[in-house]
Amino acid sequence: MAQYDLTIHEAHRLLKKGEISSAELTKAVLERVDEVEGKVCSFVTLTKDLALDQARQADERIRAGACSPLTGVPMLLKDNMCTKGTRTTCSSKMLENFVPPYDATVVEKLNAQGMVMVGKGNMDEFAMGSSTENSAFHLTHNPWDLERVPGGSSGGPATAVAAGGAIYALGSDTGGSIRQPAGFCNVVGLKPTYGRVSRYGLVAFASSFDQIGPVTKDVTDCALVLNVIAGHDPRDSTSVDRPVPDYTKSLIPDLKDLRVGIPKEYFAEGIESGVEQVVRQAIGKLEELGAELDWDVSLPSTHAALACYYIIAPSEAMANLARYDGVKYGFSARDAESMWDAMGKTRQYGFGPEVKRRIMLGTYALSAGYHEAYYLKAQKVRTLITREFADAFAKCDVLVTPTSPTVPFRIGERVDDPLQMYLADVCTQPVNIAGIPGISVPAGFVDGLPVGMQIMGKPFSEEILLRVAFAYEQATEWRQRRPAV
Repeated sequence: MAQYDLTIHEAHRLLKKGEISSAELTKAVLERVDEVEGKVCSFVTLTKDLALDQARQADERIRAGACSPLTGVPMLLKDNMCTKGTRTTCSSKMLENFVPPYDATVVEKLNAQGMVMVGKGNMDEFAMGSSTENSAFHLTHNPWDLERVPGGSSGGPATAVAAGGAIYALGSDTGGSIRQPAGFCNVVGLKPTYGRVSRYGLVAFASSFDQIGPVTKDVTDCALVLNVIAGHDPRDSTSVDRPVPDYTKSLIPDLKDLRVGIPKEYFAEGIESGVEQVVRQAIGKLEELGAELDWDVSLPSTHAALACYYIIAPSEAMANLARYDGVKYGFSARDAESMWDAMGKTRQYGFGPEVKRRIMLGTYALSAGYHEAYYLKAQKVRTLITREFADAFAKCDVLVTPTSPTVPFRIGERVDDPLQMYLADVCTQPVNIAGIPGISVPAGFVDGLPVGMQIMGKPFSEEILLRVAFAYEQATEWRQRRPAV
């Protein structure tokens, strides 16, 4: 096996034994980046010198006996997490040259473990998109088929992990932006419970939805990363103060005494037959592993989730993006006649079309005369969706659905049809609306294209999600497949 194909736990074992060094592993990953980056375009910023320097420091830690599971393991950060001294662009011209003066909390936590960061990953601009086609810099290509999208908005991180450009990555998930690209790229992606991981230093899109989570090659790696990044942070007012368990202890290869619900609304019109067949077979495997299946679960407000999300999220985005005025930091239009003209031109040329579309949606939903008709009503629907999940979890331990209703679609296929693009996240958005955790695991292939299975749980039930995901993963071979890129 090539070193860049190692998982975190495999690399950790070799590093601890001294069979490889972090410098060797990092060089192998960087060589792989040189080999495949021209095809997949996962990165916005490649930090070779920094990575090699961090690898040398990690090797010193390891020699001193301080080798935690993430020490010296090369990783990628989605480019919306602040990194002191390294530019953070959100794949937008607005922040093209922005270098943060501080690190995000998750970066601080990883640095404390001896992180090796090989770069910052490409994404949809300000995390607004489902295909990574909205980046201001370049397209990212799915390593399983270079003519198809990798999903979004964390397309760069998912692609890098799948293609060997990083051992693991961190992404952010506002409506499916970790899970959907993970499903499209045949890797594991976890969206933790809202408040489980600090958002301090994450550039805000929709503050009541955003959550940082791991993108990894297998479920064990996912648990190892969550062990490090989870926990209370007083700098994030939405961070929840509760103990962080050792998530690796929940990795048990059987599902006895667990009840799995299958919401019928997720297998309705719009799901591709191949995707449905793969996920139903995966659900059958869960039953073989000892789970009790409940096919009568219903989440009747699911049909309204898409509309609910695309009223609340753009409203929050509109407020969050108001800070980009060309005055304090970021892109600034200089050829203007007045302050107001400068601000207008800064936003005109600094933001891409999808970001502008969502700013306009949010402005409309919050405007006088429409606030009650749209925003207030959407918040009421959010409450209904949250209650329906709570009712379902009263009788089921987890719920299982497809991660996406389709296989990865072709590049350019949905760019001119925003509604079809938004439908790519129809299975994942309810999780963010309710603030619950969700994980996508590789479940099979349709015509050589990956399909993900989504497992959802009640708030702070990541241990159960990881148990179900791990048991399924160990009983199948999908995670072992690598794209021939």
